[in-house]
Amino acid sequence: MAACLLVHAQQVPDSETNAFSSEAQPSAIGPQHKEYVRATMFGLGFTSLQDTYLSPEIYKGWEFRFSRETLHQTKLMGGKIWQQTYFQGNFGYTDNRAENNKTATALANWNYGWYYRQPLTHNFTLLAGGAVDLNGGFTYNMRNGNNPASLRAYASVDASAMALWNLQVKGRPLNLRYQASLPLLGLMFMPHYGQSYYEIFSLGERGGTVKPVTPFSNPSLRQMLSADYPIGKITLRLAYVWDIQQAKVNQIKSHTYSHIFMIGLVKRFQKL
Repeated sequence: MAACLLVHAQQVPDSETNAFSSEAQPSAIGPQHKEYVRATMFGLGFTSLQDTYLSPEIYKGWEFRFSRETLHQTKLMGGKIWQQTYFQGNFGYTDNRAENNKTATALANWNYGWYYRQPLTHNFTLLAGGAVDLNGGFTYNMRNGNNPASLRAYASVDASAMALWNLQVKGRPLNLRYQASLPLLGLMFMPHYGQSYYEIFSLGERGGTVKPVTPFSNPSLRQMLSADYPIGKITLRLAYVWDIQQAKVNQIKSHTYSHIFMIGLVKRFQKL
């Protein structure tokens, strides 16, 4: 997720070096032993949706979300370069204001990013870099006739940053994380206003349906704030996700604003 700030927790002896800690040196972990963090989360929350290709109405309802993340140290620059793979999928079910129509939305998002790690204090670290951001899905309006569904497909290069706070609560590690992503330049598929998918895919009228997008036409931002804390032999993660996806392309306005509360498990290990 591309502009991100992050922190991870683990249950380890005090003598064991924490690669996410600002005090950790590359020689302590060694590029030969790369640090890995994997997290799986599930969540539920609120979403607001508008797609003027289907309807000018704003639809509001609930959203279910799943995410899977792998973050690991590489051998580049003495272990200062980290790589992140982040996948998430969500499904939303919404009503219009009059409660006489509904929409169903599904979207998958995959990010692949590289970050340079820079400690600032003994317990605070920044990571900065960029990521490739791929998205695909659909919105289905349950009362529309000719055009009941809208296809969503877009890709971008995102700016990214991460911040890690390593704290102690009653002698146990509490790792806080803030993560965000900001699309800078990309491509988006969008039909012209009033154009059917039959015209695009069957009649071959595809001209102008793939457009370059920038923060001016696609002002979007993904953010996550999380806390990792060891409980027994597991590390629990609690997270809040604020996901803003919006665009205005080919005279069609769309947005999805999501507030999601998530819970999951974190696994931390080393590899050669």
